[in-house]
Parts: sequence; C-alpha cells; structure tokens
Amino acid sequence: MSDAFAADFDQRMSRAVLEARAASGANALIAMGAGPDVPIAIIMRNDLAQLEIMRAAAQAGSVLVALNWHAQAEEVAAICDDSGARYVIIHRDLIPALRPALEGRRVIAVTPSPALCAAYDIDAAAAATAPESPEWSTLVAAQPALTTRQMMRPLMRYTSGSTGMPKGVRRTGTGPKKDFEEILRRVGHEMMRLKPGSRFFTAAPIYHSAPSTLTSAALVSEGVSTLVAPKFEPEAFLATIAAERITHVYLVPTMMSRMLKLPQEVKARYDLSSVEFCVSTGSPWPHDLKVAMIDWWGPVFWESYGASEIGFMTMVSSQEALQRPGTAGKMQMGGTVLILDADGTKLPAGSVGEIHARMDVFGGFDYSNDPASRLAAEKHGHISVGDLGWLDEDGYLFITDRKKDMIISGGANIFPAEIEAVLMRAPFIRDVAVFGAPDPEFGEQIVAAVEPASGWTPEARAVLAFLDGKLARFKHPRIVDFHAALPREDSGKIFKPRLRAPYWDGVDRKI
Repeated sequence: MSDAFAADFDQRMSRAVLEARAASGANALIAMGAGPDVPIAIIMRNDLAQLEIMRAAAQAGSVLVALNWHAQAEEVAAICDDSGARYVIIHRDLIPALRPALEGRRVIAVTPSPALCAAYDIDAAAAATAPESPEWSTLVAAQPALTTRQMMRPLMRYTSGSTGMPKGVRRTGTGPKKDFEEILRRVGHEMMRLKPGSRFFTAAPIYHSAPSTLTSAALVSEGVSTLVAPKFEPEAFLATIAAERITHVYLVPTMMSRMLKLPQEVKARYDLSSVEFCVSTGSPWPHDLKVAMIDWWGPVFWESYGASEIGFMTMVSSQEALQRPGTAGKMQMGGTVLILDADGTKLPAGSVGEIHARMDVFGGFDYSNDPASRLAAEKHGHISVGDLGWLDEDGYLFITDRKKDMIISGGANIFPAEIEAVLMRAPFIRDVAVFGAPDPEFGEQIVAAVEPASGWTPEARAVLAFLDGKLARFKHPRIVDFHAALPREDSGKIFKPRLRAPYWDGVDRKI
C-alpha cells in the first residue's frame, strides 16, 4: 500500500495502519456476536472512524446497515427492527435524541472529532461525556488483530421511502463463496479508473449508496488514498483538492452548482490540475451545469446512472456528454437495459418508456419488507426502479424523469427535472424542487418550491420571467413557493414528499 493513507479533516493514518486497526475492530465485532452475516446499524457522519468501522465490518463479514444520521427515533427503530440490527455504532452526541430507538440494542459510541464538532456546531465537551456506552476505539485497543479474515458482505441499503416506509435492499446472488471485495475492486479499476497513487476525496455522506460504494472501492484498491470531509463547503472543498493534490472526486450536481456560484477570484485561487476523474450519480445533472464544470475543470467528468437495487449501470465521459447532450451513457460491466411500455412490451430506439436494467456483476436483490414490490419490478429478467427514459440508435441511455415525479396536466406529460434544470441556472435561486399539486380542471398543476440565493428578495414574477423563452408556457409553474431552506439531504437529494404533502392532504389520490 506504499504511502497510501486514509484521512478526514482531523486525522490521517496509513492504509496499513487502517487495515491493522480494522482487523482488531473485526475481532471486537466477532467477540460481541456481530460477526459473519450479522447486521450492524451505523449512524455516523463522515470521519476516519467510519472508514475504519467499514473495513472492520468487511473483515468480520458483518452486514452494515447505513442509516441517515438525520433520521428520527421512530425511523431508526423501524429500520433496525426490519433489518434485524441488534448492534448500533453511532456518534456519541446523537444518542440522546435516538435513545428510544436504541433500547434493547448493543450500542457502541464514537466520540465526534473536532472537525465534526466545528462543522455541525456540536458541543465537544458535552459530546465526549454524554451517554454511557463503550467507545469504539477502546474496544479496538483491547483486541488482537483478526488472523483469518471473513468474506466481505454487501451493505444493506434502505431506499429513500418516497412512497412509504423505506425498503431494505438485501443483496443476493453474489454467492456464499464470492467476496464482495472482488466486486468493489472491479468497480475501482473499471469504473473509477483508480490506480496506485490515486487519491479519492468526497464530502458526500457515506450513508448513501453511491458514495459508500465508491469510498469502499477506494479503500480496497491497492495503493489508493481516501480522504473524506465532514461536510460540503464549496471553497474548503476546492482548497482540499489543491492542498492534497486529489486525483479522484465524487460530487453531486448541487455541490457543483454551489461551487460555480463562488466569486471568480475565489475559483481562480485554487490549482485543480491534479484532478483526473470526477464522477457524479444520484440526481439529474443538467447539461448546462455539466458544460460549465467541464469548461472550468476540463474533460475529467463522468456521470453514472444507478440504483441501490441494481448497482452502477451506465457511465458517460465528458466527451460523450458534449457530443450527446443529456445522455447518461452506456451500460457497463456486461449490464443490459430494456425500455418497456406499461404492458411490458419492448419499445424501439427513441421511444420513452420505463427503464428496466440488469447488472449480474452486483448480483440480485430482495426487499426485506416488500416482496410484492420486488416481484412487480421485474420484467423480462430486468428490474425497474421507476425511472423513465429512452435509448438512441447507438445504445446511449437518456433519463427523462422519475415515473412517480412526472406531472400530468391537461393530458400532457411534464417532467420536473427539465424545469428544475432551467431554474437552477438563475443566479438568484440557490435550490429548487418542482412537483405536481392537484388541480380541479387540469388534474395537476406545477409547483416550484424555491430556496432564494443570499441577498435576493423573493419575487414569483422574477422566477416566471426567467423561464420565458426557455420553456413552453404549459411547463411554467402555476405556484411559486419560497422556502428559507428546502428539506434536502447532505447528498443534495430533496425530500419532495414533504413538499408535496400539504397540497395532497385530504385528496383521494396518492402523492
């Protein structure tokens, strides 16, 4: 592993030391009964301890169940109960608010680091002495290194639950003798272009599927360093790339938009020439935003389309994106894709339908609490996760929108992602979410929930005027709501159901 390291904004250790500590951590997990195939809930923000725990669970063969640390006690209890997680590893300051969900479970605490305390305004002294639970580092120090590493199991993912209780995605079909590390190394080599000497950096929350998979791939790739930020801050992110000579980056479009809105003198302050590869997943990447980033950083960007249920499916390079605006790329690693109509009939190139994909390299999956949805999602041996799109003649995939997000107004299909992409170009808009609300005449009407940029006095007329000449009038919002802050996860994904709910309460139709 040569000079490769793992680090957060407080600590740095060599990859060799990380693996040695993880081997002792794996022994600690096995000693407490959390060994092979045992689910362990992890509720943490990004830090070096989380990377160590991920590697310890991998060596012990435990099944990590990553939870969003913003979740409330009732949500945490439901996921722990559904997954069977009787062990919880958690940042110590989060314990008091989640105590009802933690009763009856073995809790291991991690004291938040100084950088985490600063990023999230945590009282460091209180966090260090809060609830009595054994400290992870103490358990690690008390154990010798595990001598026989177990095979790594895939993480158990939970979908966002936009239409009800989150569904647990249990990976199947990788085989009892197939180590998941082999798949991660392949992801690192074939999709991320990692090589000895590469340095991977992300500020995206590792509890999400894509950043956790990519971070795990970096952690198992020979000679690769891994750096995580506690929280995304635009200028600090650029400064870290320059100071650490980062080669590989994971970003989401919202992060890019925030960096692009920095003053030009700030953007010019940092040398980003070390970056060889930057990948984005998880949310629509507007073409104009992609072009702006390519103009700034160069043709180092790749977009991947994927899902927790299926894995990473497509990749598209900067060059391909410029040649075919809007494409998500071609299927990777032997995957196949079908575009089907509502009856399950295969559609020809150029026709919009529901996207069904198959990625045997990642194995199959089951939903822990919704077998009916799992059965309904499969047609012709391919799985749908509810997205709409089309293929061109050369096999490039284009994502139109989420099927459940599509607005039908006056018989016309309207895709929120298209409207959001235009509005995000407005300098006076920091964030936006578009969705449908009931309309007695047209069935649905368009609502734009807008988070204003700092210093702008919100005005609905300005929002609508910005759309003039850019989108057809029937795509203009009928309602513009302003919010001090949209309900958005650290990854950039907006909780649209929270925005929709007030409009649909009492209406005889599901949102």
